[in-house]
Amino acid sequence: MEISLSVVLLLAIVLVVMVKGGSIKPGPAIVAALFGFFLAASGAAPPINNFLESVASTINNISI
Repeated sequence: MEISLSVVLLLAIVLVVMVKGGSIKPGPAIVAALFGFFLAASGAAPPINNFLESVASTINNISI
């Protein structure tokens, strides 16, 4: 659960910075946020979540 919350927070910060910086206008930002919201409620959410968890686990297991 911590990973999901931190990813959501990170993406929200990136989105706000992009809107403030003028890289993306508020309209497309709202569309992107709504797309993510509705994608999370679809059948594609579990495979995407599993993929992101495996990437996070792989990154966590890399020792430098």
